[in-house]
Amino acid sequence: MKRIYSLRLRLTLIILVPLLFVAGATGLWQLNNARVTAGDVFDRSLQSAALAVTNDVALSGGDALAPNTRKILSDTSGGPVFYHVYAPDGVIVAGYATPPVGIPLAGDGDLNPVYFNAEYLGRDVRGFRMRTRMQVDGFSGIFTTTVWQDVAIRETFVEDLMLRSLITISSIITSLALIVWFGIRIGLHPLNDLQQAIDLRSGAVLKPIQRPVPVEVEGIVRTLNRLLGQVSEAMATQSEFISNAAHQLRNPIAGVLALAESVRSAPSDADMRERADDLVDAAKETSHLAQKLLTYERTKSISPTSAKENFSINDLLVGIVDSFRRKNADTVAVDLRIPEEDVSVTGDRTMIREAVSNLIDNALKHGGSQLSEITVSLEAVSATTTIVVQDNGKGLTDAQIQTALQRFGQVSERSDGSGLGLPIAERVAERHGGGLKLHAGQPGLEARFTIAR
Repeated sequence: MKRIYSLRLRLTLIILVPLLFVAGATGLWQLNNARVTAGDVFDRSLQSAALAVTNDVALSGGDALAPNTRKILSDTSGGPVFYHVYAPDGVIVAGYATPPVGIPLAGDGDLNPVYFNAEYLGRDVRGFRMRTRMQVDGFSGIFTTTVWQDVAIRETFVEDLMLRSLITISSIITSLALIVWFGIRIGLHPLNDLQQAIDLRSGAVLKPIQRPVPVEVEGIVRTLNRLLGQVSEAMATQSEFISNAAHQLRNPIAGVLALAESVRSAPSDADMRERADDLVDAAKETSHLAQKLLTYERTKSISPTSAKENFSINDLLVGIVDSFRRKNADTVAVDLRIPEEDVSVTGDRTMIREAVSNLIDNALKHGGSQLSEITVSLEAVSATTTIVVQDNGKGLTDAQIQTALQRFGQVSERSDGSGLGLPIAERVAERHGGGLKLHAGQPGLEARFTIAR
């Protein structure tokens, strides 16, 4: 058996690969969310710093900032914030004298706050400008407060946040991988028990597996038990066939050997020829019995695969009846009654021919001296086809019918049959979804061979 993959590894990959995909998608979402969240937090911090600076300038006239305001400016979200405040006439009131490059222009009466991206001393910055109408040291009008901070501080914050998220997600995935890997190992332990149960089976022990198994492998065990049953049945059937063949062929073969010896020891040519004729007849009977045994055994192998040939049952019956007419034209009339329309069936043509031939042959051999006519007729309905073999011989009682259907069953001790003709026909019918029924006629015997269409 070629080993292709590990079930444990496959289950682990099936579970982990989607999780890794989800983790990657979550990481990308987290990165974007971190950028948006960081931007919002930093912008609000800039706004808070601008409000604090504006308030302190209004109270102190630009001379000093409150300690809390200085604390805000010195370390807002991880870095310093720069600022300046301009009076209405453009004179700087407080803060840094050098402004960022790229601050949006504002109209004379525009009081709307503005966020902007600019450049300060060669570094990218994010800023906030607000314009407020107020009075400072006798000057009244619109004062402009601008605060800004390096963008690099934001990026550092986002990278730190992403690193923490990556470590957390990686730790979770690694832990989950270990749990899945060893969990599957524990979960697959019942399969090892199942393997041990299978190892206990051998050619001599084919009993079904009865130990508890997981729901997921119940179907496999059910199929395996069915297979074990079929193998056991096949072995029993083979053993039975060998036993039957040995039992049934022992006496005929012994008779053939005795006749052969008698031919060799014949005192005259006439006696030799007579004994040789008896030897030929005995050999033919032995060959016929062996053929019947093989045919009976073959009926067991009829399956849906072998019974898929579609053919005309009309043509089959015509050929069978013509063959018997040529052999028995002077003794028994074999009549055929079939419908004009062609009837097709699906099955094993050879075995159906053998079964019908056995029914006609059975009537010829056991019909008695009063037998003069055998009628073969065909009845077809939507689901089944029935071949009826009716004779006007001596017939059988109900008890004799039961005996005749048994394997090697002989109704009469003087019978020269093999006792397998009717069992063969019955088994062929059953393998084709039908059956064989025998009815005592008035007079004779009626055999109804039914198969599914």
